[in-house]
Amino acid sequence: MGGEADRPLLPAPVAVAAVDEAGRERIRALTGRSRAGAKLPETIASLNLFLRGWGGYFRTGNAGDKFVEMDRYMAWRLKRLLIKKRGRNLHVGQAGRWTRAWFHDQGLQQLMGTIRYPKAA
Repeated sequence: MGGEADRPLLPAPVAVAAVDEAGRERIRALTGRSRAGAKLPETIASLNLFLRGWGGYFRTGNAGDKFVEMDRYMAWRLKRLLIKKRGRNLHVGQAGRWTRAWFHDQGLQQLMGTIRYPKAA
């Protein structure tokens, strides 16, 4: 009762900020304007490699809010990349179809739903 096992597993705020910035920087590098010429499946494959490792390392504990935030950020970056790629050939309403669910259907790994809580001893 009230011991160590009852406390939620929370990372230190400084660690969360550092990881958040490092993750965003990596996503920024993988979805930058220089990648506008790459095909979407190639970009998603490189993102998935990063996400599997990053999400696997941080999935234990209370990272749910950060995972949702990162999922949103990835979809936003990919949407911006596709808008840049399409340029003047972007059709009316086309960008509205590029949602998180659409990117997930294209093969993008979601972080949300991968959290594992440690079992009580």
